[in-house]
Amino acid sequence: MPRGFGRNYGKRSLLGYRFGGFYGLLDALLLIGMLYFLVKLLLVALPYALGLLVIFIIRGFLRPRIVF
Repeated sequence: MPRGFGRNYGKRSLLGYRFGGFYGLLDALLLIGMLYFLVKLLLVALPYALGLLVIFIIRGFLRPRIVF
């Protein structure tokens, strides 16, 4: 068994062990903050990404095609 692992490791439920105590609360707050930031980033970047995709599609139709 690796060092630092007690005898009762893994006996508690995942949420009860992971988010217990001060550091668990800090972990939960950081996780919520990161998810919030990623969702906001996705909502801000989505119109730009869709606009770029539309421009590429239009450019593909306007380009002359060489047919042999």
